[in-house]
Amino acid sequence: MTLSNKTLLDYLNQLLQPQNVRDYCPNGLQVEGKEHVSKIVCGVTASQALIDQAILHKADAIFVHHGFFWKGENDCIQGMKRKRIKALLDNDINLYAYHLPLDIHPQFGNNAQLGKLLSIQDCRVIDPRDKQCVVMRGETQYPTSAEDFTNKVEKLLGRKPLLVDGGGHQIRTIAWCTGGGQGYIEQAAEKNIDAFVSGEISEQTVHTAREMGIHFIAAGHHATERYGAKAIADHLQEQFNCDAEFIDIDNPA
Repeated sequence: MTLSNKTLLDYLNQLLQPQNVRDYCPNGLQVEGKEHVSKIVCGVTASQALIDQAILHKADAIFVHHGFFWKGENDCIQGMKRKRIKALLDNDINLYAYHLPLDIHPQFGNNAQLGKLLSIQDCRVIDPRDKQCVVMRGETQYPTSAEDFTNKVEKLLGRKPLLVDGGGHQIRTIAWCTGGGQGYIEQAAEKNIDAFVSGEISEQTVHTAREMGIHFIAAGHHATERYGAKAIADHLQEQFNCDAEFIDIDNPA
């Protein structure tokens, strides 16, 4: 099925509700391409490698979590940014990007999808009063050691995580925030959560985990954020009967 780029934009905005989120980049159609869309490539980041794959697959549109035009970056379209945008324009490819709206979506979001992959039960946001809460919490199926749970994460994500032992206790309650969410570890510890999972780790995260008695697992920014874009690809294919494909560009970070 072919749909218009405007129809796709309207649907994604209705689904992901970017107007309700304060973000670090514009969400929606960042680069406009051809009017008619029949092939969609979804991925984590609008890197040159993903754009090249979209061109190879003759895509009319790309959907990503990490797009362009971040706050604080150089506004000039030069160098790497110029090359990426030129490739999109030369090939008339639409670029749709949704950052925090994709993180927090209760069904297709990165957090929700990671919780589903890890078989975490009773998944919910850690602070229901926060309309754009980016941290979720839940429970493991049964109490497990930090080492065993880390091994499970490694098996499912295909990447060796870094474990900071927070005191030798077993894991029953768990909180998580995909990508660069390590700064929320204190919020989890203050709610007496047993373990916190994120993508990245900072120097101070180690001390916080040890001193506040919470296990911390850094499982990779890219590895924890593959699943939102993949869920969107599957959903768009079902919703519009169109050709939507998730392409994973390997990234060890």
